[in-house]
Amino acid sequence: MGSKTRQIAIYGKGGIGKSTTTQNLTAGLAEMGRKVMVVGCDPKADSTRLLLGTLAQRTVLDTIRETGEDVDLDSIVRTGFRGVKCVESGGPEPGVGCAGRGIITSIGLLEQLGAYTEDLDYVFYDVLGDVVCGGFAMPIREGKAKEIYIVASGEMMALYAANNIAKGIARFAMKGGARLGGIICNSRNVDREIELLRAFCEELGTQLLYFIPRDNVVQRAEINRKTVIEYAPRSAQADEYRKLAKAIDENTCFTIPKPMSQERLEQILLEYGLMDSPEESR
Repeated sequence: MGSKTRQIAIYGKGGIGKSTTTQNLTAGLAEMGRKVMVVGCDPKADSTRLLLGTLAQRTVLDTIRETGEDVDLDSIVRTGFRGVKCVESGGPEPGVGCAGRGIITSIGLLEQLGAYTEDLDYVFYDVLGDVVCGGFAMPIREGKAKEIYIVASGEMMALYAANNIAKGIARFAMKGGARLGGIICNSRNVDREIELLRAFCEELGTQLLYFIPRDNVVQRAEINRKTVIEYAPRSAQADEYRKLAKAIDENTCFTIPKPMSQERLEQILLEYGLMDSPEESR
C-alpha cells in the first residue's frame, strides 16, 4: 500500500449511523477526486449498499465458503459511486463462530490479493459496535487503521460506547500506532447536544470534528439505496457531508485519548441534563 494511503476505522455504538455516515462522507471524498476503498466489517454486510445502489453485496466469507480459498479480487471487490471500491467482510453462519474472525480473514485475503493498491488515498473500515471483542478491535490492534473516528450523539448510551472505544484506542495506541482523529456527532436533536459533545471531547482530549444535523432526506436517500450526495446533490444535507469529508481530508489533530471513569462520565451527563439527579429520582 502506498505510504500516502490513509487507513481509517469508524467506530461507534450499534445503530448510531456509522455505516450511513461512512458511505456519505466517502461519497464526498470521491466527489473531491480522492480514490477510496470501503471495507465493511459488520456481519450484516450493509456498509456499502448506498455506494453500490443495491442490496448487500456478496461477502468475502460467503465467497470463501462457496469457492474455497481460490478467490480472485473481482469476486469480492465491487465498484460503487464515483469509483469507490466496496468490500464486505461478512460473518459466520448465525450461532456459529466469531464474527470478529471474519474481519481478520477478510483483511488478510485483501492484502494477499493486492487490493491495497498504491493509488488509494483512503481505506475506510466500518466496524461493528463496541471494541469489546478482539476481532473487532483488530484494525486498531494490528495497526491496520492509523486514524480512528468515533460516531456518537448526545444520547447517554452513545457516549458510554464512545468512552469504551476510547479505552480500546488508548490500550493499543503504543503497539499499533492508532490515534483518535475526533468525534463525529450524528445529531439526535438531544437538548444541549453540541455543548455536551464539546465537553465530552475536551475531557477525552480530542476534538468534535464535525456535527451532522438531523435531516429526513438521509432516510429518503437510504430507502432509494443511495447516498445523500447522489440522491439529493443540491440539498443542504449533501453539503454537510461534503464539509465532513473536507474536515477529514484536512484533519491534522490526532491524539491518544484519555478515557473517563464511569463516575466522571456520569458527572458530565448530569451536568448537561441527560441523567436525573439523585434528588429528582426520589
